[in-house]
Amino acid sequence: MTAKKLKIGNRYIGDGEPLYLIAEIGINHNGDMQIAKKLIDATWATGWDCAKFQKRTPDICVPENQKNVIRQTPWGSMTYLEYKKKIEFEKQEYDYIDKYCREKPLDWAASVWDIPSLEFIMQFDVPFIKIASAKMTDYELIKASTQFGKPLFISTGMSTLDEIDATVEILEKYAIGGYVLFHTNSTYPAKLDELNLQMITTLKERYNCIVGYSGHEYELGPAMIAPAFGASVIERHITLDHTMWGTDQAASLEIRGMDALEKRIRSVKYIVGDGIKTITDDEKKVRDKLRG
Repeated sequence: MTAKKLKIGNRYIGDGEPLYLIAEIGINHNGDMQIAKKLIDATWATGWDCAKFQKRTPDICVPENQKNVIRQTPWGSMTYLEYKKKIEFEKQEYDYIDKYCREKPLDWAASVWDIPSLEFIMQFDVPFIKIASAKMTDYELIKASTQFGKPLFISTGMSTLDEIDATVEILEKYAIGGYVLFHTNSTYPAKLDELNLQMITTLKERYNCIVGYSGHEYELGPAMIAPAFGASVIERHITLDHTMWGTDQAASLEIRGMDALEKRIRSVKYIVGDGIKTITDDEKKVRDKLRG
């Protein structure tokens, strides 16, 4: 199997390259730019490579049978559609995010959930386009995403191999910018005995592509060992506080967790090595001493 590499912004990811760490802010900002800024600051301060958001068009993405369901929120009682619109960032906010990240500098990107959101995000020079597990079988969106020449990052949670095969067939034909498949379990939070990290190796061998791991578990351990199975990109949701409002907050890393994971995970790929038996320079000295 030949080494796989892909250019992301000003650097490369893949075999032999340092890990690329994505801090998934998603919608954990709750529509508040001050929270978003703090999470961007945390991403930068803890040494992660990219802050990622989620972009939806609520009128398209919210199912019809859910639009008028009443939801109790921190902002009072409102329909689910009203709630989704309330927490959605628009052009003014993303202009600010773009400027704020570039000043650091820090990569930023977004998962796109529909074609209008894709076209919206493509107003900005993001280093890649992310497709969430929920949209992995939206082949119209997948194909539309390939036309911009950007690398596609695609999560494969709650999908069969046949469904992944169908998506990869489109990617191989149209994704001139390359692609990365992410192994993930789409439960929030995911149970440890359901993570199946060996699927990272399976994806890498089956599709001969770069593979990432998107974790939704409480613990740091799975993301730390994912590179040992071949993951070149790690994505984790982040939050200021697990107790904040929102369905993703509990399965997210707080800032101290981000810092701890970054410090522990960077060396894993080098510890794992390439599987080729060699005698290191330091070993040669011991060999000369002990074997003569």
